[in-house]
Amino acid sequence: TNEIKNIALLGSSGSGKTTLVEAMLFESGVIKRRGTIAGKNTVSDYFPVEQEYGYSVFSTVFHVEWNNKKLNMIDCPGSDDFVGGAVTALNVTDTAILLLNGQYGIEVGTQNHFRYIEKLNKPVIFLVNHLDNDKCDYDNLLEQLREVYGPKVVPIQYPISTGPDFNAVIDVLLMKKYSWKPEGGVPTIEEIPAEEKDKALALHKALIEAAAENDEVLMEKFFEQDSLTEDEMREGIRKGLIARGMFPVFCVCAGKDMGVRRLMEFLGNVVPYVSDMPKVANSEGKEITPDSNGPASLYCFKTSVEPHIGEVSYFKVMSGKVKEGDDLLNANRGSKERIAQLYVVAGSNRIKIEELQAGDIGAAVKLKDVKTRNTLNGKDCDNKFNFIKYPNSKYTRAIKPVNEAEVEKMMSAINRMREEDPTWVIEQSKELRQTLVHGQGEFHLRTLKWRLENNEKIQVKFEEPKIPYRETITKAARADYRHKKQSGGAGQFGEVHLIVEPYKEGVPVPEIYKFNGQEFKITVRGTDEIPL
Repeated sequence: TNEIKNIALLGSSGSGKTTLVEAMLFESGVIKRRGTIAGKNTVSDYFPVEQEYGYSVFSTVFHVEWNNKKLNMIDCPGSDDFVGGAVTALNVTDTAILLLNGQYGIEVGTQNHFRYIEKLNKPVIFLVNHLDNDKCDYDNLLEQLREVYGPKVVPIQYPISTGPDFNAVIDVLLMKKYSWKPEGGVPTIEEIPAEEKDKALALHKALIEAAAENDEVLMEKFFEQDSLTEDEMREGIRKGLIARGMFPVFCVCAGKDMGVRRLMEFLGNVVPYVSDMPKVANSEGKEITPDSNGPASLYCFKTSVEPHIGEVSYFKVMSGKVKEGDDLLNANRGSKERIAQLYVVAGSNRIKIEELQAGDIGAAVKLKDVKTRNTLNGKDCDNKFNFIKYPNSKYTRAIKPVNEAEVEKMMSAINRMREEDPTWVIEQSKELRQTLVHGQGEFHLRTLKWRLENNEKIQVKFEEPKIPYRETITKAARADYRHKKQSGGAGQFGEVHLIVEPYKEGVPVPEIYKFNGQEFKITVRGTDEIPL
């Protein structure tokens, strides 16, 4: 727990998250060669639908080890159509890295993701990517960040130049120049050039002030000595991140593998550990300490059906430890589960492991009856977690199979897919006599259609939902009827007088109604006899 850091990678589509993941995995030795989106061989976007459309659809869990620290990371889709992945990731991680495309600056996706980060009160690091683009203007982008997010935005690095010749940054925390050869990778670390000294010193002092603001002891020392040591600055930045009093800005060029090693070093040395963050409460409001010596409790935050392996359940160890062969109880479904195979993952790559401890993230395969948002507990533990809240649907279409005989098959497939993405909502409308599927946008539903047709071999088509027209009374009307009955003696009859009038919202329903000089008490049969 004291060596584990959980981090979410967020940012607009095209900001470079998938490429950054490749560079991090390559530099940490998890993979031997960096893949590319064009080559359809990246660790993150490995599902066929992602390779078909060229954008991330699912969040991808991966990990790297750097300087004896384990960094669990979740690469999230950039499009707001797939917001479920971002919301899930932020709920099970402790820090967010928000990537920006240096060419475009703050985009709609940037603002959406920052809103989710802010709502969950998570620390955030801004990471400027694509510094080699000829339209990148770092100084202008930094000014944008300060205008939108305020004085908490504090640069830790800045590029000496941007565009195709980009190959160096000034690090104002370490007060060094980092430069790279064209192939990137290991940087050359040098003293800051004379022409950059004044700018670097000004930003260094601003960083010291920002770090000191988050700790009274550091603030007193700063007032006394006008400086802090490197370790003191790291501690101040860490506390600033936790308190959301500071939004550090870093620089990378992920496509050329420049700045990635320094980023991982910063993540390992500065960002909060699991144990630094506020405790998570279970469904009864009890705060659970991420203690490896406590009772075992796992939260399944993601389910995925993957080629050649079947159903994979991704979980966070909320408390205690979990080992292969452990028997756990599903608190949501009442069923027993045995953890037969335990893994840590890097996208489609899985590494078997014997044990995971509190705060860590892993995966298990072929569990019998575990669904997304289920809690698994060991002995003497009755936790249940329900902290992920997904946004409401924004887009609706009617869906039906081309072959009407495949309705049941289609419904079964969609319900299985909802385990992977709970932001899909399916509805059988009796009123409209249509099957409605609700999602986050057009791309979201297009992905559903692609998977039904290509994975499930069910041809489907979308239609506009019908409009539920309803009739209403527009003017008053009256009808009278007398029913006569001859039963051998005097004639019997009964009268019905029907009066219909328009009703406007907010007008109270009268309790007494006068008709032909008589008063009638108005009742609605059913509600006055049986509470509804």
